[in-house]
Order: sequence, then structure tokens, then C-alpha cells
Amino acid sequence: MRPDPNVIAFPARAANHALRRPRILVRAARAGQTAWRRQRDLPRLLRCEDCPAPDAALRRLRAEEAALDGARKARSAEYDLKRHVLLMIAILAEMRAASAAAGSRPMGRAICPGTAIPARP
Repeated sequence: MRPDPNVIAFPARAANHALRRPRILVRAARAGQTAWRRQRDLPRLLRCEDCPAPDAALRRLRAEEAALDGARKARSAEYDLKRHVLLMIAILAEMRAASAAAGSRPMGRAICPGTAIPARP
């Protein structure tokens, strides 16, 4: 049996895909960006001694935030709104830092104007 030629296989979604959270949670996280200090706040939030590398920190933050978001959706008594806001602040800050770092180095693909498909170099 041959695979169907009309089926398109899409790659897995990247780890930095957009978060869809309640507006009030995102607004609180954006408001907290001004007070965020990575060296001071990240070890306390992740309960570790030193700041992990940015990619490792973002993975841990996303995993903890996903667990908290599941608790929020389940209306669990263990849901901690304050920690959820702090995690969202950290995620937004880490994503902003990652995109700034990615903007300073050359990309592997170029976007052709007028198309939705990235061009291969």
C-alpha cells in the first residue's frame, strides 16, 4: 500500500510557539516586565542556585507554566496565580531575549517577499 500523495506532513510546532492565555494573565505578565531581573529572579523562580542557559531555562519555564495552566483549567485547589504570573513574566522575558539574540545572528533561511514559503539558501 502506497502513502497518499495528497497528504502533507507538517513539522512539529517549535518550542517558541505563541502562548494562548487569558488576557488578564498576559497583561499582568507584560506589566511585570519592567521589574524583571534575570540574575535575581530566575534562580528563585526555578528553585536553583545559578541561572541556567537561556534555552534550558525556557524549556523548564514552559513545562512548569503548562502544568500550572492545566491546574488553572481544571480549577484545581493547588493552582497558584502568583506563581503563574511570575512564570509568564519569565517566559516573556526569556522569549524576548532569545529573539533579540536570534536577530543579531544570521538566519538559516531567507523569506521571499510576496510568498508564504521560506526560500532555501
